[in-house]
Amino acid sequence: MRALEPSCGPVRLVAVDGHAGSGKSTLARHLSAATGGAPVLHLDDLATHDEMFTWTGRFRDQVLTPLSRGRTARYATYDWVRRSFSRRKDLPTAPIVLVEGVGSGRRALRPHLACLLWLEVPEDLAWERGRRRDGPGLTGFWDAWTDAERNHFATDPSRPHADFLVRQGNEGYVILPGPAATA
Repeated sequence: MRALEPSCGPVRLVAVDGHAGSGKSTLARHLSAATGGAPVLHLDDLATHDEMFTWTGRFRDQVLTPLSRGRTARYATYDWVRRSFSRRKDLPTAPIVLVEGVGSGRRALRPHLACLLWLEVPEDLAWERGRRRDGPGLTGFWDAWTDAERNHFATDPSRPHADFLVRQGNEGYVILPGPAATA
């Protein structure tokens, strides 16, 4: 990742996209550790119950604009229990910044990405894992989420634009060229 050209001012913005429950947060944590602590932005901090996929303006204003100017980004984070933006987080300018979450490889962000990784897990398996992780109390949320995610990827798919496909192996990850790399 260090060999990539900066894509957002001095930053190499790397997106980790895939279906909810596919393991994006875990992969981002491993990538952060492997890169010496690259900061990670979790899109769960920007999405809301009412705006599952319409957070692009907040991302542009609160994250892309400051990072492109070599400044620390300061963004509001959504509290999923209180259903409101309750605090702010800082995202420092760094040589590599990771953005993980469903839709991180969307059309509006791709021009600012140095690399797009797609976590290759079938949607039904990912969603089953997510439902198991979150428990039966969030069944209604997951029902709404899966419909919203399906609609999002139907109109703005990330996978066809991925530089790399990442599969979970028995020991670690298998990284394959993505559709964008082979086009």
